[in-house]
Amino acid sequence: GPGQAEMYAGLQELGVANGEDLKETLTNCTEPLKAIEQFQTENGVLLPSLQYALPFLDLHGTPRLEFHQSVFDELREKLLERVSAIALEGKVEERYKKLEDLLEKSFSLVKMPSIQPVVMCVMKHLPKVPEKKLKLVMADKDLYKACAVEVKRQIWQDNQALFGDEVSPLLKQYILEKENILFSNDISFLQNFFSPSPKTRRQGEVVQKLTQMIGKNVKLYDMVLQFLRTLFLRTRNVHYCTLRAELLMSLHDLEISEICTVDPCHKFTWCLDACIREKFVDNKRARELQGFLDGVKKGQEQVLGDLSMILCDPFAINTLALSTIRHLQDLVGQDTLPRESPDLLLLLRMLSLGQGAWDMIDSQVFKEPKMEAELITRFLPLLMSFVVDDHTFTVDQKLPSEEKGPIPYPSTIPEAFTKFLQENRIACEIGLYYILHITKQRNKNAFLRLLPALVDTFSDLAFSDIFLHLLTGNLTLLSDEFALEEFCTSLFDGFFLTACSRKENVHRHVLRLLLHLHHKVAPAKLESLQKALEPTKQVGRENSVKELYNQLSEKLELRKPSPAEVTETPSMELPLPTVPTPASR
Repeated sequence: GPGQAEMYAGLQELGVANGEDLKETLTNCTEPLKAIEQFQTENGVLLPSLQYALPFLDLHGTPRLEFHQSVFDELREKLLERVSAIALEGKVEERYKKLEDLLEKSFSLVKMPSIQPVVMCVMKHLPKVPEKKLKLVMADKDLYKACAVEVKRQIWQDNQALFGDEVSPLLKQYILEKENILFSNDISFLQNFFSPSPKTRRQGEVVQKLTQMIGKNVKLYDMVLQFLRTLFLRTRNVHYCTLRAELLMSLHDLEISEICTVDPCHKFTWCLDACIREKFVDNKRARELQGFLDGVKKGQEQVLGDLSMILCDPFAINTLALSTIRHLQDLVGQDTLPRESPDLLLLLRMLSLGQGAWDMIDSQVFKEPKMEAELITRFLPLLMSFVVDDHTFTVDQKLPSEEKGPIPYPSTIPEAFTKFLQENRIACEIGLYYILHITKQRNKNAFLRLLPALVDTFSDLAFSDIFLHLLTGNLTLLSDEFALEEFCTSLFDGFFLTACSRKENVHRHVLRLLLHLHHKVAPAKLESLQKALEPTKQVGRENSVKELYNQLSEKLELRKPSPAEVTETPSMELPLPTVPTPASR
């Protein structure tokens, strides 16, 4: 076929006879058998000792093709070894000259499956494959596919669109993996989205593949960062910020100094990575991080855009927020005000830099967001007063009660708290983490007191996937409360159901929670929830809400006693005549 002709076309250029030549010889000769013998002699393996060995192989029924094939395979292995050796020996210019000559000679045979590996091996060892050859490879899908990543890097660095096509499916896969964890049906307060260590996360398939594609190539690294920035701007999806940090730290793990030394965020990210590993920013590292922020020089403010993206990584935010809550508790014990704690102020500074990432990259105005004084002078003291309320209540419970009766838990929320959660992003983030904290402590009173403030928060943060993922996990610690009507009404009717119809993700999280805890919920409440959570008709067939709802319905079906069980006790009374009831309805 035409493929064959094309495949062996290169042989003639090299003065090697091919099938076409044999055909020509046979067409123009009088004694075909003699001609074949002569062709075999001229084009066979030129070893005198073979003259006698080949007829011997013929006797054993070994086809000549098989023999030539095995000789060929052996030679090819030797050649591949030799190419790899040349790539390491002698003076740099000389070895590359040898390889370039070899490439020149062999490239015309690149379509021959048997020779292709050799040509590919030569190219792989050339730091700069001639432009012309790269263009030929790029123009041919199969050749491009067969190329070593070392050669592809040379193609990609001047073809951003082609590189984008390769990277894009990996980025989609990465985001999907993150979302699958957030919506996973395994709900637990022990294992959550933030449990895996940074080192473990960097072993993920996508990070490893991207690291491999980039190699030591700064240009490709910059392109990937550019893709991540663009996608973050387009989608506001914070998982791209996680990937930005993971990629840098993956190159750091491999000690690729060519890239790490030119990324101005390297040392900051490395230090923050250690904090994320400990889920806490200790004083020594706080000083270090502050040094980096204070060290941003005039004219280099653009680095703030990158630092803000590193700080916008949910794993960073999680660490900063947990550290903030811990600091606030310590301050209550020390009787110190938030504004008197430099460590706390640094945490807030980093939180607001992280939370401001999107605006900064979007506006291209690179300066640190201004911290609102009210956050420090009013909001944080408010949170501290909640901590104090809890202490007081606990102590009161332990005191012998006189006539006054038990002191009720404070049930109202200061209006200022609700307002802060609506209007201030940092306050809202810290407020949500405080609520996660009291849930984890199984503090039902405090939880029910603050829950109403979550219905309307800054840009709906209380209905974001990460918060709901953590909240559902922590709520498993309060599972016994689900038997109480009042608790369920506050949690479901008062919070979740207010957003279910407008936010599909909230619908999914409630169903996840019920799939996990349905056996704890009072039957009457469960029934009304099942009605309220039924997906609307508009919902497509292949929908995750529908799927979860069906899973829940199946579970509840299994729980219902079967009709046989209900009618087991025979009734002794005589059946009463049925009297039509007055139509009171």
